[in-house]
Formats: sequence, C-alpha cells, structure tokens
Amino acid sequence: MTNAASPLLVKPIHLVPSSARLTTPLAKRLREALRGDVLFDAASRGRYATDASIYQITPIGVVVPHDQDDLRIALEVARSEKVPLLARGAGTSQCGQTVGEALVIDTSKWLNNIVAFDAEARTVTVEPGVVLDHLNAWLKPHGLWFPVDVSTAAQCTIGGMAGNNSCGSRSIEYGNMVHNVEAIEAILADGSEARFASLREVPQGARLQEIVEGVKRIALRERDEIVARVPKVLRRVAGYNLDVFDCQNPRAYTDDGIANLAHLLVGSEGTLTFSRQLTLKLAPLPAHKTLGVVNFPTFWQAMDLTQHIVKLKPVAVELVDRTMIDLAIGNPAFRPVIEKALVGRPEAILLVEFAGESRDAQLAGLKQLTELMADLGLPDSVVQMPDANEQKALWEVRKAGLNIMMSMKGDGKPVSFIEDCAVPLEHLAEYTSKLTEVFHRHGTEGTWYAHASVGTLHVRPILDMRRDGALKMRAIAEEAAVLVQEYKGAYSGEHGDGLCRGEWVAWQYGPRLNQAFSEIKTLFDPDNRFNPDKIVRPPKMDDTRNFRFAPGYRERAVETALDWSAWNVERDPLTGEESLPGTGNDLSGGLAKAVEMCNNNGHCRKFDAGTMCPSYRVTKDEQHVTRGRANTLRLAISGQLGEAGLASDDVKDTLDLCVSCKGCKRDCPTGVDMAKFKIEARAARVKRHGLSMRDRLVAFMPRYAPFASKVPGLMALADNVPVLSTWFKRTVGFAPQRTLPRFSKSFLASAVASGRATAAKTRSDADGVVKEVLLFVDTFNNNMEPENARAAQRVLEAAGYTVHFNTREGERPVCCGRTFLAAGLVDEAKQEARRMLDTFRPFVERGVPIVGLEPSCLLSLRDEFLHYGFGEEAQRLSKSAFLFEEFLVREQKAGRLALELKPLPTPTALVHGHCHQKAFDAFTPVQTVLKWIPELTVSTVESSCCGMAGSFGYEAEHYETSQAMAELSLLPAVRKIGADTVMVADGTSCRHQIHDGAGVDAVHVARVLAMALK
Repeated sequence: MTNAASPLLVKPIHLVPSSARLTTPLAKRLREALRGDVLFDAASRGRYATDASIYQITPIGVVVPHDQDDLRIALEVARSEKVPLLARGAGTSQCGQTVGEALVIDTSKWLNNIVAFDAEARTVTVEPGVVLDHLNAWLKPHGLWFPVDVSTAAQCTIGGMAGNNSCGSRSIEYGNMVHNVEAIEAILADGSEARFASLREVPQGARLQEIVEGVKRIALRERDEIVARVPKVLRRVAGYNLDVFDCQNPRAYTDDGIANLAHLLVGSEGTLTFSRQLTLKLAPLPAHKTLGVVNFPTFWQAMDLTQHIVKLKPVAVELVDRTMIDLAIGNPAFRPVIEKALVGRPEAILLVEFAGESRDAQLAGLKQLTELMADLGLPDSVVQMPDANEQKALWEVRKAGLNIMMSMKGDGKPVSFIEDCAVPLEHLAEYTSKLTEVFHRHGTEGTWYAHASVGTLHVRPILDMRRDGALKMRAIAEEAAVLVQEYKGAYSGEHGDGLCRGEWVAWQYGPRLNQAFSEIKTLFDPDNRFNPDKIVRPPKMDDTRNFRFAPGYRERAVETALDWSAWNVERDPLTGEESLPGTGNDLSGGLAKAVEMCNNNGHCRKFDAGTMCPSYRVTKDEQHVTRGRANTLRLAISGQLGEAGLASDDVKDTLDLCVSCKGCKRDCPTGVDMAKFKIEARAARVKRHGLSMRDRLVAFMPRYAPFASKVPGLMALADNVPVLSTWFKRTVGFAPQRTLPRFSKSFLASAVASGRATAAKTRSDADGVVKEVLLFVDTFNNNMEPENARAAQRVLEAAGYTVHFNTREGERPVCCGRTFLAAGLVDEAKQEARRMLDTFRPFVERGVPIVGLEPSCLLSLRDEFLHYGFGEEAQRLSKSAFLFEEFLVREQKAGRLALELKPLPTPTALVHGHCHQKAFDAFTPVQTVLKWIPELTVSTVESSCCGMAGSFGYEAEHYETSQAMAELSLLPAVRKIGADTVMVADGTSCRHQIHDGAGVDAVHVARVLAMALK
C-alpha cells in the first residue's frame, strides 16, 4: 500500500470571506470553529441554490471545509444546532440532488486528496472532492484508471459520482459506479464514523452493526418484491440498492456472492451518511483504442441496429443526433472535428469504440463493424478513426453534448426530467419513436444523444418553464412512464432521482419497496437531516416553488450599455427556427437571456490546458468560476440581490477577479462571455458610484499618452525615484512590487514628422497589383514599445506592402477604446470606435486590410465593436481586421507573401499565447510564422492567463492573485529557458508579467521576424 497523501493540484490561495456578513448564530459558531470558508451572505447562498437542473432552493448557508477535522466539526455543529446537511461536489447534478434548504458542505475545494494507493491490488482511496479527470491523470503513469468515464469527467467529483451511482459511456464494459466502489468511510447521523465495505469484514461498532442487521431484515422480508419490481437492465439507479443483500441474484451488486455495504450508499444521494473517503477499484488502461463512426440516414435505423452492433463487443456505443450535429457544426471549436466524422448529411451517428491490449484485435473489430453495416444495408457508412488524437477530439464533442444542446437561444431550453430512462435494446427504436410522437403531441421536440449501448438515451424536450413548461413536463413524464413500463425498463437509469424523479421511485418500485426505502432512511438518519426530501418523501417534480424559472419569472428593466438584441430571440421548439426580436419577458434587451445561456453544468470548473478560468484556478471558489459569476448576474438582474442590481456590491465582488480573458467565450460550449458581462456591470457601477483616481488614470491613458511620450524621462520618475515611486503607487493603489510601464517617443509622431504617415510610396507586386496594409498601432505599441511597430513596418515593407498608419497630422491617433471599456466608460469607448470607423472607412472600402499588433486592441474590432449599435459598418471593419501574424499567414496561403528569412542566433523559441488570441482561435498563426524562420525550434507554454490582464496585475489588492495565475504554468516554464531561447509574447501585459515575474524580456513576434530578415 502506497501512501499518496499529497494533493492532486497546487492548493488554492485562501481569500478570507468578509466576517461582517456572518450574522447568524450558526454562522458565528462555524466561523469560530473552522479554518475553511463559511458563507452565509445572500450572493453566496444564491450561487449554491442551483445545480445543473431546473431547480433553485436557497440553502441555509455554505461551509467549505479545509480538511477532515473541519468536516467533522462542521457536521457536529450542524447536528447540535439540528440543521439539515447537504453534501456537494461540483454541483453538476441534472436532477436537483445538490440543492435544498440545508447547510451545504462543499468538498471540492480542499477535500480532494488521494489518501492511499495500492497498484498491486488496483485500488485507490480518495477524498470525496477529487475530480475524476485529476484522479485519472494521477493514475496514468501507473497504467491504471478509474473507468466510470462520465461526460463531466473534467469537473465532477468522486463523491458526487458515488452519490449519484454514475455510469459513463463505457459502462457496457466496466459497469456503473456501484460496481467499482470497494469501500466508503462515512460519518453517520449521530456523529460516529463507520467503514462500509464487504461483509467479509466484520462491521465495527454497535451503530454500524445495528444498521447492518436492520437492512438485512428489510431486504430479506422484501426479497420477492425486489425480484419482481427491480428492472432487469444494467442502468437502474432509483431508490436504494436493496438488492445488495440478494446474493443469489446474478445482477445484484455483490463481491463474489458476498454483500458489500458500500454499495448500499452508492446512489443514495447523500441521504444516509456523509462520505469522507472512498476506496475505488481500478482497471488497466487499454493499450489501444479504435473508433468507428457509423452514419445513419434515419434515426430509426440508428436505434434499431444498435442491438446488432453491441454483439461485436465494443466498449462504447454512443449516439449523436442531427440536432446535436448541427449545433456542433455551429460551434467554431467543434466544427472541424464533427465534419471529419460525417458521410453526407446523416440524421444520426453512432460512436463505436473498441479497446484492449491488442492493436490488431481493435482494428479487426473496426473492420467487422464496417462489414456488419454493409450486411445491414449501409455500405460506406463507417468513418474509421484509428488515430488517437482524432478519437479524443470527437469524444470531447460527445462529452459536451449537454452544453451543446443548451446553446439554443431563447426562453425554451432542453429540460432534464426523462433523459434517464433505460429500455432493453430490442425495444429502443420503438421506444424512441413513440416518445417522439409524445413530444409532437405536446408541441415540442427532443434532442437525443448518449448511451445507445445500454439503452439509455439522454433526451430533453424543449420547454419554456416560464410559461407552460411545468404542465407539459408533467404530461410528457406520465406518458413516458407508461412507455418505460411497457418495455420493462428503468425510469431512472443514470442521473439519479433528486427533485425531478424522486416522486417516480414509488411508481417504479411499488408501495412495499417505497416503504422499505423509508425504513432504511429512518434507520440511518432518524432525524431526517442528511439531504432531506430526496428519494424518501420527495416533493412533486413540477412544484414550481422549487423552479429556477417559475411561471411569471421576470427580470428587472435594465438600460444596457451594449447591444444584446442578438440573444433576445424566440425559438420554435418543433422547427428550431429563431425569430428576432423576442416577445418574451426579457426587459433587459437580451442581456438576461445572454446570462441565462449558462446552464450550470460546470464545464468552466475544468483545469486542463484551455484558457478558462484563470481566477477560479487559483482560488477554487464558486464565486470566481464562470458559472458562479453567471448565477450572480442572473440573481442581480432578476432583483434577487436587492434593488442595486448590476451596480450592487455582490456583483462587484463576484466580478472582481475576472480578468476579462475571454476564455469562457471560447471554452464554454454555450458561449458565455463574462468579459462582456463585466463591461455591462462595470458601466452600471460607474453610473451609480463614479470612478476612482486609479480607474481614471488607466482609462484615459490613450488621451494623455501622446503628451507623456513627449516627456518620457519625467514620467519615469514615478518609478525611478524610490521615495516618489512608493508614494505614487500607494496613493494610486498600485502594487509596490510592480514596475510601471515606461513611455517612449511616439512611433506615430515620428511617422508624421517624417511624412511617412501621409505619403507612403505606393508599391505593387510583379503583376502590378497594389499591396497595401493599414498598420493599426495601438496606444501601448505607439507610446511604450515603439520598437514593435518599427519591426512590423520593416517586415511588411520587406514583403512588398505599402504601409499606412492610423493617424493624420494634427490629430490624436485613433484608439480601440479598450481601456475605457475596462473602466465601464462605454460611451467614451463608443466615441473612440466612431473615430476609428470614420478614419478607417476609406481603407475598408477599397479592401485594405487593417493589421494590428496588440491582441486585445485589434480583436476588439471583431468583438465589442459589433455590440455598439454601429451595424453593417462595424461588420465590414471586423472582416478587414487581422492580427499581424494572421495577416502574414493569410497572404502566404494566397501566394502573395514574399519574405526571405535567415536563421537567428538563438535556435529555439518559447511562445506564450495572449488570452484573446486563444479565445478567437488566433494563436496558431504566431507559431506558424515563427516556423518560417530556418532552423528555429518553436514550442509553446501550455498556459492560461498570464495574470497581468491590463491593469489587473498592477492593482495592489490583486497582486497576489495575479502572481498565482502566472505561477500556474507560465513563470515556471519561462524560468527554465536558457540564453539560447527567445521568449515570444504578443501581449503588452504578458511581456510585463514575464519581465516582473521571471526577469526575462519577452518580445513581440514582429521583432523576431524583423531580426530574421535577410
């Protein structure tokens, strides 16, 4: 047995919440006793009032225990105060399991350690807050993995998976969660602790022995009823696993015929005990995988032929229907992936995976699949994907299924309540066909995807819960239940019971077993304190008092600074057609609907190499994850946080660490753009409270920068003279550890003085075609790092282009207005945009590309400019705007670029991508142009935001967070480079962070290319 107590990740920085808000006696006791977070303010409780379901119930408060001792103390305080408890991990539950009027215990932030590992026995013991992907990343070097591979693996926790009895795409091979849990260390309702494991171990403690004897008695009494009523399908997770003691039943959850008490807790949704550690069974990582994508001309064929495909013994058979295919094609990140898998225009595809030790065996399985489909009348329907990278990319699309579906705009959304039904495969086609007819009778449509291999298809009819959605939900559920019963299936097949299926437990199992479940609950939890109202005595699924969007839900009227009308749509649930503008209840002009695109699935909690979300990565607080911020905005817009709305302190605090990196804009499958929401909230805040001196100093930099660049020596005094530097930084609110930006002689001023800005000599190529560009030199590269602009000019002219500039004699250079947006001064930003549109219009009209150097500035032309209400004029400018390296790559592909480059003295380059480059899929061109340099080896830093983020990293109160972001991966990577490596970063802020944090001078890609010019 190997001790593995070290955490999976660097522990989060601890931002102590304000104790001024902790006014209740319970909150006071918890705060005095615990090291972790105690959150009782309205905004925090509101963020934990929802999960990925349609429900919202405000908890009593929230505790985030720092360690196991904290957990024990919190449970003891709650017991003495007679307060109900609710265990919560990532909050990704589809059915409302993790919402309730209780004290929420969030284990995801700190209780995420691997406690013990036994490679020989293939077991691992973990705390409940461990994320599945983190666990598997830790296990990978040992050749093992935990094979319950749910689609939310990047964010879901092991504790939540056990509570839910999760299943995953490959359950046909590896089984459900209940088949893969060996033991659970739990805290009981009376505060005692017990180990639930195989009955080969003698139960220790009088309380545990009492529970074991009681459950045995109930199980034996109801044995015949268990045999008669429990569905004979793999996917069945409703109620409690009473058949754990039915050792003669081959489908029972037993270990070689010996009952395992832990299996009774799996699927109990935290209603019986509080799990503090779980021991899991592991499986060898398959050495080889192959994937076949079967394209079907009709949905019926996909469902009907699945029963034949599973006979080939694949490890997974997953469905993606036409609606989901279309939505994936509409997502820039998913389009190139999904298109590779298609043959023509299929109505459905099945992802069929073979895995094992032998590569030849898996390829043979793929060949058999192709032959089988030909025999079944569908020749040439299989796209073979033996390549591991292609397989991974396509599985990511499948895993994003729920989020892709929820990207539908409008009040009507796909609603989870019958997405869990499981039926035998021989009935799958008929069941799906009849259920589709049910949807149509109620004026809606459903989107199908997921686990065809085991007859569990996730289908969510599109309903508007603000209007008649509750009535339709009840009617559809009742008709679906009849179909499930007809085909001898399970009504709850994977996502558990919670609030939306709890009332159907009695229907599925009958009054005797339902009463038995009630007795078990009383045996474990006589005071009904563990997650009450789940499984036993649940409310009605359509009790609108528990809905997030109940009938009559309305937002407050909001006068928005940006144009949000694109989200104010109505969608026909049958045809999928969208109409503008909407006629719904949104009084915010579309802002509320844009916020509500967040479906709470928690995809933003992932920690892979993407860009989302840097502040959450270093705090691991729900407040700072994109979901938590979206929830706070929704509560504010709907008046649930007081009359101040977007201008409230709660919104300010929640968005305080948002660095506007736009990682969510790219990585969130529903396109939640928190940076744009922050602009709107900041504008509301400024209108109510005004600006600080620091805010004005940063916001108006483009206005005073031309003057500052004329006296750079005078401006440098604020940083060069220690006494003056300290006084200035403290007065303004900048971190004393930071070096301030240095002004230099303006590049554009020099260009005007030399006549280059207005009288650039027109040049043409060999065919007489005029080659022109307008080099947009932003405030930073104009007044602080003019060498970047000079380098870009040299490269463009060397390539044969006439270079124009964004200024005219006697006029202030045009600016994108980015600094004004960051301060919430949207009107000033619009004025700058108007000036730019007017200045650039002649160039845009004659097709001259606008080429920029600073990613955040140039890309605002393709983003925020489109939300100012400037219409087609802004659209035309956005289509003409390119980053420097994007333009070069475009010209090279078109055969218009003639650029001769020589090797550099430094043979290697390390590149850090600006967040906005990544968010707009504009980072690859940087790597591409660097690879044009002969003999240069180019590598990238797998980093999120650098942490500087404009003025964020300069601000004293944000310095610690800024540094923590940089230390996640960027600065450690930079510190490893030697003198033979050039560090490349296009962002001004990124270069400053690298300089301050690692003492390395990073350079813009334009300077690297200029150095390589022959």
